[in-house]
Amino acid sequence: MRTWLAFLLPKDEYKRNRIIYFFAEGGILLFLSLIIMIVIHNFITLPVELVMLIAVVVFSFYVFGRYIFSGIEYADVATEKAYKKEIKNILVKTSIFLLLFFIGTIMIIGLPSSIHNWFDTLFLAILTGFLWFITSFVSLKRSYKKNKELL
Repeated sequence: MRTWLAFLLPKDEYKRNRIIYFFAEGGILLFLSLIIMIVIHNFITLPVELVMLIAVVVFSFYVFGRYIFSGIEYADVATEKAYKKEIKNILVKTSIFLLLFFIGTIMIIGLPSSIHNWFDTLFLAILTGFLWFITSFVSLKRSYKKNKELL
């Protein structure tokens, strides 16, 4: 398939088709949310930034959520051993991400000046790492159940 989205899509044909469906469904929801925003705009004046943010959030959360809950990310996890190995991989990847995110945050905004700012920076990194872990874990769990059923 020739598309400028090719660099975002996996090589696996099944995954690629599913992701294209998710993008298409997300695009329709984005279109509908913008229509709703136009109708709401007749009654309430909303800032343009808020409308754009809502549109981006609707599309992003829908596509990301559908991908996580579809169970297609971990196609090779069908045994208990592979499942446990992948959990360890997720923990390692999340830990590395958490560390890099914390260091990157400090590099971008500078060293926190007070203990309160240190906690804020650390909490942001931990929250982001936790969300990454939860989404990866849910995706792994769904993939594992789906792959087990297929066997």
